[in-house]
Amino acid sequence: MQSIGMFFGTETGTTRLIAKKLYKILGEDIASKPLNVNRITVEEFLQYDALILGTPSYGVGDIPGLSAGCLERNWGEFLQQLGSPDLSGKRIAMFGLGAQERYSERFASSLFALYRVFEGLGAEMVGDWPVDGYTFDHSASVIDGRFVGLVIDQRTQGMYTEQRLKDWADQVKPLLIEKIARAA
Repeated sequence: MQSIGMFFGTETGTTRLIAKKLYKILGEDIASKPLNVNRITVEEFLQYDALILGTPSYGVGDIPGLSAGCLERNWGEFLQQLGSPDLSGKRIAMFGLGAQERYSERFASSLFALYRVFEGLGAEMVGDWPVDGYTFDHSASVIDGRFVGLVIDQRTQGMYTEQRLKDWADQVKPLLIEKIARAA
């Protein structure tokens, strides 16, 4: 059986940490080792029918990358390499990081910017998450009262991270496994 591809962009290493925690929860039997998008090829990315993508938040809902002020290559540069392939047939779940107290007016908004790219390329997006338990003024990542993916605030709500990851993994795992089982 094919595995779930796991890819992330990171600026400080926190998104990498969260991706590794999620990988341990899912297990190596169904998930590939998380890889930084600044170290992969388009071919490596496209080989998966089910993916989990992680992103930090950067700027005012920008896609993290050099043009947004990141110090290293990130999603912005990977998306330039990716171009605009037809991703219909791919199922993607996403998680994003944010700081609800420090950036309350744009909390985790980069998640939506990345979500919009992959949805626009035809991918089936899964894994929305409730806004309950968060305190913020605005997030572009909220559609119909729910985040478009799991949101982690490691800075002020790190005590909830493990449980949120477990609960979200329980939600998306069957959807992603179903996709890779159909592709086999």
